[in-house]
Amino acid sequence: MTYDTIAIGDLVNKDTDGDGILDWEEPLWGLDPTKKETTPGVPDSSVIKKLKAEQGFAINNTENGQDYTENLTETEKFSREFFSTAAALSQSGVTDQEIMNQIGIDLADKMKDSSPEKVFTSFDIKITYDNSTTAVKKYSEALGSIDKKYPVEGNVMLILQKFILDGNNVDSDVLREFEPMIKQAENRMNDIIKTTVPSDLAQVHLNMINAIERLVEDLSALRLFDTDPIVAMSAISKYQNNATSFESAFIALVNEVNKKLNN
Repeated sequence: MTYDTIAIGDLVNKDTDGDGILDWEEPLWGLDPTKKETTPGVPDSSVIKKLKAEQGFAINNTENGQDYTENLTETEKFSREFFSTAAALSQSGVTDQEIMNQIGIDLADKMKDSSPEKVFTSFDIKITYDNSTTAVKKYSEALGSIDKKYPVEGNVMLILQKFILDGNNVDSDVLREFEPMIKQAENRMNDIIKTTVPSDLAQVHLNMINAIERLVEDLSALRLFDTDPIVAMSAISKYQNNATSFESAFIALVNEVNKKLNN
């Protein structure tokens, strides 16, 4: 993203004096971004470390020879990135409300389009190179048994409607209703993964497994609304597309199985 000829990423990451403290942060602590030692003989990094400790900030450092890094939620990451961008632009005198609104949208879109946590591959499933009608029929019967074992229960959209009370209020307790649905989907997925699949059906088989995984991730993220609202809202925005993808994957698998059985 740029503003006129200024690359915002370059501006946010600018460190004029090369002391490891970004230019936008130094003035917040009363330091000069052009000097490694605003107070001669006292490194700016030491000043900031002391001030953060006094004010109760968590500090990234090295403990017992190992690097320690804060475990941030997506909401905390979003807040920090948004704040650092706003501070850098404000100090450079190139910000306005329209730009900040766009930055907020861009950061939210980046999180919404984040990569899935887990992607299953052919190494995760049991493949047989027996593509006979008998093998396909056995596979189809195994999936049928899994469907009966884990019938679809609950309605995600109805739960979300109960969750969103109005434009300004939500009832996060309602999200507990996702727990049995998540458990059921995980069990279904695990049983499908253990099912031996003819190699000709391996790709559509994998597509359905990964489609279920996306839904499990969405529902799991939705439960985090109280502690990580950014990731929860991102899951809400992705759920419908992922549900449609699951339906498409399921139909494609059924069609391929039927084609094999009818040949």
